Amino acid sequence: MFTGIITAVSKIVTTSPARGSLRVSIERPRGWSLRRGDSINVNGICSTVSRITAKAFEVEYMPETLRITTAPLLVKDAQVNLERSLHYRDRLDGHIVQGHVDTTGTVLDIKRAGGSAMITIKFPPGYKKFIAKKGSVCVNGVSLTVTEVGRDWFSVSLVRYTLAHTNLQNLTKGDKVNLEVDMLARYLEALIKKK
Repeated sequence: MFTGIITAVSKIVTTSPARGSLRVSIERPRGWSLRRGDSINVNGICSTVSRITAKAFEVEYMPETLRITTAPLLVKDAQVNLERSLHYRDRLDGHIVQGHVDTTGTVLDIKRAGGSAMITIKFPPGYKKFIAKKGSVCVNGVSLTVTEVGRDWFSVSLVRYTLAHTNLQNLTKGDKVNLEVDMLARYLEALIKKK
């Protein structure tokens, strides 16, 4: 479980295919003490640490993760957002994020004003019911508030701090991003379908 509040931005060291899966080595942030089995949110994907070296840690993505996330697009030196899993004593500054990416979206537009930015993202058919104005959405692991919703798009506003401390500052039109809808919306949909 995560909050969507990014605590580090790091670089991909290497990627390598492994029997239909993908191994990804990520530069370990300064001061991070990790153990095998730890859960790390990597660009919104709940990832299990499988190997640790002096300067990096490794995660592995199975075929299902490769199918529904941007993990196949990761390349050497690409920046990724990182967040460690919550402890029960931690503050919940963002919203409850599972790291279970629902789908990917495409950046349609970026409008910058001062130090902030408004980003518009297109989502696949069938996801509008999960996205509400003033509701929460997770984009590349970052907890954000939806400012507007259209038929197949939504917009989020990023303050200067979020831009400076996440890889969202590097987005350009046409980029793919990982999307996780609000967990409450997902469960409400499941309950309504059961009736």
